[in-house]
Amino acid sequence: MSKAIWKGVVIAEAPRERCHEVEGNIYFPPDSIQREYFRKSGTHTVCHWKGTASYYDVVVKGETNKDAAWYYPDPSEAARRIKNYIAFWHGVQVEE
Repeated sequence: MSKAIWKGVVIAEAPRERCHEVEGNIYFPPDSIQREYFRKSGTHTVCHWKGTASYYDVVVKGETNKDAAWYYPDPSEAARRIKNYIAFWHGVQVEE
């Protein structure tokens, strides 16, 4: 089971076989996140091969971790398997 944890709270959890690893990042299926901890961010970045990423702020126990999660709502054909899957950084711990 893969888990994403921030501030001691599991914010995403899925069987490893439902996740995808891309460039060392674990991407969680959209239905595996605890939506109450996610707030859409206005941030977007562009990856030369995956496309444009959108971000979520992660909010736990009144604390905000800005842009701590990202996903590709409309990825390139090469990255289509991670469409809307969520990956983490900025101190979010991913355990397998």
